[in-house]
Amino acid sequence: MLDFEFQNATKVYFGDWSYKKILEELNKYNVKNLLVLCSGDYIKTLGIFSEIEKICKEDNIKYYLESGVVPNPELDYVKSIIANYREKNIDMILAVGGGSVIDTAKAVALGYLYEGDVWDYFVSNPIVEKVLPVGVISTIPSSGSETSNATIITKGSSKKGFEDDKIVPKFVLLNPLYTRTLPTYQMCCGISDILSHLVERYLTNVKNVDTTDFLIEGAIQALLLNGNRFIENPEDTDVRREIQWLATIGHNNFMDVGREADWASHRIEHELSGEYKIVHGEGMAVVLLAYLKYIANVHPIKSAQLAKRILKLEDNDLSDKELTSKLIDYFYDFYKKLGLRTSLKEFDITNDKFELMSLRATNNDTSTVGHYYPLDSAKFIEVLELAL
Repeated sequence: MLDFEFQNATKVYFGDWSYKKILEELNKYNVKNLLVLCSGDYIKTLGIFSEIEKICKEDNIKYYLESGVVPNPELDYVKSIIANYREKNIDMILAVGGGSVIDTAKAVALGYLYEGDVWDYFVSNPIVEKVLPVGVISTIPSSGSETSNATIITKGSSKKGFEDDKIVPKFVLLNPLYTRTLPTYQMCCGISDILSHLVERYLTNVKNVDTTDFLIEGAIQALLLNGNRFIENPEDTDVRREIQWLATIGHNNFMDVGREADWASHRIEHELSGEYKIVHGEGMAVVLLAYLKYIANVHPIKSAQLAKRILKLEDNDLSDKELTSKLIDYFYDFYKKLGLRTSLKEFDITNDKFELMSLRATNNDTSTVGHYYPLDSAKFIEVLELAL
């Protein structure tokens, strides 16, 4: 196990909480001007906006509503928010929604008090001096961005991430009942995204990480169990509560302390969603299967261990490659139950941009992608070929 530092400062309110908790948090940070970010009108449909409006009026807090966030949030939109609200003396950003809304809020928080171009953080990593505080009301169990230190933004076809503990949200309100209005497809994409976060952390070359191994394995089993239950009965509130919490703990960095996670699959999918604007969770179903097929031939040790433990295959004579193949088959069946596509051909995506994406991801082959089995541009393309 590696030495590590761990801190997650996000205060989590889980369940059918009172809106007074929002007021407590706003007062804690002495908020006088609040920017509310969301996507579309669902914030009003769910009744969230009326409660926020009531709180702000009663406590003399000026609020601004920005509702134009879209999936795979664009840099230009982030910049426009910063420019449009810079003279409003915003004290806090409240993100209401899923990963795209939260990532947008974090990026705006980075750029609002920065004199340069916010894209600097994604390409040259300047030191973060000050950021606006971010609060979250999560309505989509998926990205885990509500307690993570990362934000991912798209510029044209380039999708890049940035990590810093200063952008970890100050608080998050998790009410699983809000997920009832989500289309089944969105819930299933979220489940796929959660699974990818757990598997990416599991794939590590660091030895003697039994504690986090078993934690991740347990979370994966809980997700598979509740994912299947969700398909059988989407109205089951207890299942939605489990999935909501799994989304958060799967990406708050607790499960990768002392180990080096992989993230090759995510970097590959970022190229796909940046280039083709596909939904990230469904894209991860495609890429994770392809990546497991790839490592089955070159480095199957950790995937074989995962297969043994979650599929109960400890007592057998299967090779690591064969065990990994069993895991691939199991995940494939799970994704199909969720109704997700599992190959690029189902998106009508061909290999004509594979080289472009591979060179972009590897900085023209001057760097590699992932830590478990680092991919240069040629290997990157080989994984994409397996995704066709």
